[in-house]
Order: sequence, then structure tokens, then C-alpha cells
Amino acid sequence: MSSTSRKVAVIGGGVAGLMAAVTAAHEGASVSLFEKMPKVGLKMGITGKGRCNLTNSAPIMDFIAKTPGNGRFLYSAYEKFNNEDLLSLFHSWGLATKVERGGRVFPKSDDAQEVRHLFMKLLHQEKVDLHLEEPVRHILQKEGKVTGLSTDKGTYEADAVILTTGGASYPRTGSTGDGYAMAREIGHKVTAIRPALIPLVCSEAWPKELQGISLKNVTFSVDGGGRRKAEEFGEMLFTHFGVSGPIVLSLSDKVSLWISQGHDVKGAIDMKPALSLEVLDKRLLRDFEKYHLKQMASALVDLMPHRMIDVVLRLSGIPRDLPVSDLKKGDRLKLAGILKHLPLTITGTRPLSEAIVTAGGVSVKEINPSTMESKICKHVYMAGEVLDIHAFTGGYNLQAAFSTGHLAALSAVKELS
Repeated sequence: MSSTSRKVAVIGGGVAGLMAAVTAAHEGASVSLFEKMPKVGLKMGITGKGRCNLTNSAPIMDFIAKTPGNGRFLYSAYEKFNNEDLLSLFHSWGLATKVERGGRVFPKSDDAQEVRHLFMKLLHQEKVDLHLEEPVRHILQKEGKVTGLSTDKGTYEADAVILTTGGASYPRTGSTGDGYAMAREIGHKVTAIRPALIPLVCSEAWPKELQGISLKNVTFSVDGGGRRKAEEFGEMLFTHFGVSGPIVLSLSDKVSLWISQGHDVKGAIDMKPALSLEVLDKRLLRDFEKYHLKQMASALVDLMPHRMIDVVLRLSGIPRDLPVSDLKKGDRLKLAGILKHLPLTITGTRPLSEAIVTAGGVSVKEINPSTMESKICKHVYMAGEVLDIHAFTGGYNLQAAFSTGHLAALSAVKELS
């Protein structure tokens, strides 16, 4: 293929766009990458709390299971470029990696900027024509086939266009939903977007009192309209608006969906999931025997963080200065019940702009999963979060972006050769 006669334009310099641009250029295409921000990879630079959770070491079938948003659509992309392929590629580029708890894979340096700078180096090496601070306005087509794109600076011809503009979360990184409008303009359906992997807002005031307290080895459960239930075990965090942390984020996709459907959502924290109510009551009896000369506020120090004691006692209707010896059995059982089911009323999520990923996007029914090519407009390809794909935390979302970006680039170059 002649690199001068076959042009591939990539719209969006995020995870999927960077992989697509580097891959297409390496395969011999003449590649132009358009990014509206002053730098590429801005969202990549803040993922994984600034450490860049590249992927996960889990089997690929786990990736499908961990992708509630159209995971099965990704079979072909993962078959052609999986987590092992991704890490082999990174290692060949000189990036050292490490595996941490839960199979999460990070750069050995713990620095997301190292990954971003690596891609900048690769763009230069592969002679990608980089257009920074040049937002694309329209994808151009004629008779159902792409002809190029237009920006405020002009019109560019292209034999193939790869749309990788991301979702609508973290707008300061450039993800503002621009790709949805471009996709609609060429005839694609965009499903309703909503936040996923997002902290939850609660109506109760007491979580604010506990702001900053992290709970480990607890179970957080949610109930939508009395019929929809889900729960996760692990770590969570109290905030000034409600709750956050890994298990909250994992459940937030369901909560966001239920709320969008008009269901009332209740939450509950089981602070002692390893103990039945009966066993927990026996534990309380032992603790109260140990602290029988104390007041209630001093008798729960072995059971929970100190700052939680007043809140739990208040919800149990027990005075903090009540002598332990005066506690009645009924109140003790009520206390045990609160520890097993600390209730919360979930009124919503934090704004979409704060979501780690966006649920919804370009309908995958209109994308060929074997090539990432549009079924609506020939030689338009889409990859990454602009599609209606989203996964749980743990490296699954970045792998989806890398895999679909890689596949879109290979498909575009092969189709044009």
C-alpha cells in the first residue's frame, strides 16, 4: 500500500485514538490525528489515580463478564488483541509493568504520564501528522462512503476515518460527547448516556459526619424498586455527599440505570458480613461484658472506627452515655440489626462530568464487531468509549479501548490495501 495515497484520519487522541493512530501508521498508512485539546492522552494521564491501570491479568472471559455494557460485542476485538498481546506490545516499546491486587496491571513507575509520553514518542516515530487544538466538526461522506472530515481550519480528505472521541465524562480532558453528534450526523443511533463508575449521593446527613472514613471487608447492597437487588463485598468510603469507593463504583452502573428508569433506590451497609445476626449478638455480649463499667460510646471501640460510634448509636436509638449495664436486650438486638443493615437512601449519582466512564453511546448494533467498521457509512470505524461499551474498574475499560482501537486501525489499513 502506498502511504501517500491511502490516508487514515483519527478523531480523538485518547486511549483508543492513540492506539489506532500508532497502529495504522505502523502498518503503512499516512495517518493524521486530530485532538481538540493542547495535548493528547489527558484522560489517560489521570486514570488509575494517576497511575494508569493499563489492563488486568484475568482471563479474557472475565473481561466479558466485567463489561456490563455490551461485553459480548468485544469478543472479536479481544480475540485479535487481548491483554497478553497488549502487554507484549508495551514491553517491546520499553514500558515495564507490574501486577497488583485483583490482577490490576500498572506501569512499574506508577506514573500514567510515562504511558502518555511513550505514545507521544511513538506518534513522532511513526510520523503521525498531529493536529492539536483542532476540533473536528463533521465527518464528510458521499453516497454512503467517507470522504474526509472538516475542522474550523479546513477540510481534509481521508480514505478512512476512525472515530475515537471518548464519552462525556471528565470534560476537562476533552471528553465532551462531540463524537455522538458526528455519529448521528452520518446516520448512527446514539443510546441514552448516563454516568457509570460514579459515587452515589445519599439523602441522609450522617455520611457527611463520617467524611473520609474508609470501611474494609464490608458488604454494600442496593435495592431498586424492591425487585432489583445487587451487592458487592470489599472497600467503600464516606464522603460529604454520600458514599464512594471500589464496591460503590461497581454497583453504580446498576444504580444509575435504575434511577434513570424512575425507580427508588435504597442502600445498606453490612459492617460485619462474616457474622450472622446471632453470632454478632454473641460478639456484642462479649464486648459488653469486657466493658461493663463503661458507657455505650466507649463499649464499641473494638467493632468500628471511633468516628462511627455516635452515628450507629443514634441510628439505634441508644444514648451514647448510657451505662453498658443498663442496656436492654431489645436495644442490643436493634444495635446488631443496624450493624448488619446500616440503611441509606440513594437519591442519585454525582454529575456525569465526574464519572470514570460513560454508559451509553453509539449503538454497537450498527458497528461490525469483527472490524469496528460502521454498517451505516463505509470506511468509518469507531473505537473506545464513544461506543455503547463500559466495564467495571480494574483495567477493563482501558483494555477495551486499546483492543477496539487496535482492531479499527488494522481493519482500516487492510480494507484500503
